[in-house]
Amino acid sequence: MKRWPSVKARRLLVALIRVSWQVKRQSGSHRTLVKSGWPDFIFAFHEGEEVGPRMLARISKHTDLKPEDL
Repeated sequence: MKRWPSVKARRLLVALIRVSWQVKRQSGSHRTLVKSGWPDFIFAFHEGEEVGPRMLARISKHTDLKPEDL
């Protein structure tokens, strides 16, 4: 398994959209993402915010994101 890098939240959001997640609604910086067969995922990061490796690992468990998707 590859290690997770630190990435900007904007890059993470683009990666999630690339792997079939869609923005259902948005309120401020909180976005609700949906994907068929998965529970809704709340994306609560500002675009310029840095997301660290531990948080990316947690997000991957809820979204099936992989390091190579970034």
